[in-house]
Amino acid sequence: MNLLYSGKVRDIYDAGDDRLLMVTSDRISAFDVVLDQPIPYKGRVLTGLTAHWLAQVDDIVPNHLISVDGASMLVRKADMLPIECIVRGYLSGSAWKEYAERGTVHGMPLPPGLRQSEQLPDPLFTPSTKAEVGDHDENISFDQAAAIVGTDVAAEAAAISITVYQRAAARAAAAGIIIADTKFELGWIDGRLALCDEVLTPDSSRFWEAATWEPGTTPPSFDKQPVRDWLEQTGWDKRPPAPALPPDVVQATSERYVSAYERLTGKAFDRNGGDGSPAVAG
Repeated sequence: MNLLYSGKVRDIYDAGDDRLLMVTSDRISAFDVVLDQPIPYKGRVLTGLTAHWLAQVDDIVPNHLISVDGASMLVRKADMLPIECIVRGYLSGSAWKEYAERGTVHGMPLPPGLRQSEQLPDPLFTPSTKAEVGDHDENISFDQAAAIVGTDVAAEAAAISITVYQRAAARAAAAGIIIADTKFELGWIDGRLALCDEVLTPDSSRFWEAATWEPGTTPPSFDKQPVRDWLEQTGWDKRPPAPALPPDVVQATSERYVSAYERLTGKAFDRNGGDGSPAVAG
């Protein structure tokens, strides 16, 4: 197959007949640098979680998925919206920084006195631009998103994104996990907006342990937090190449991804690939 795109984590191939093959590797990046050491099972976890969530919300919005094989997804091509569809249920990350400085999130005023990591009164649709490779996405207001894709499309994208987030957040809460925020990709398939790409995974969402969440603090994310923590302790200047990860950090990170899969899906993750997927991803 013809390789169309190779990113930090995902490789995309032309599968013919308006189809794409999306292969999620075990590569991991931190601070925008791809590390030399892969994280075992990561590709299968991200792909498996995406397939799980797409099935959970297919009555809300159609999607591009045709089939899954291990760390690979065969999908239909879509005409993608040129914005990122982000939903925030909690005040964290760049949203917290803006709120602390101006009392707003993506230009929207919020009640005073909210604390970092606090649950918002209602989930917010907070879009961003899609940056070119090497650049960073830029937070934008709903009006700015509407100027890019049209008011009706922006409103539909917001409604879909918030509805999907609310269902996923409720089901994750039953597993003791908070979805603080998440990023969706939407595109047109057969004249309808469809959910595409990675969906509600530790790499596209901010997952927190509900039992230890406390407003006013910065809860650790349920993903590559062990990698970030270790790199911060080394004094690395965050320019490539990154230091080599020690085996215990690789193992801890792998287990964190697998744990997220098992708790969110309610299924055991077979490290030997007995679920029909290859034992080694990527």
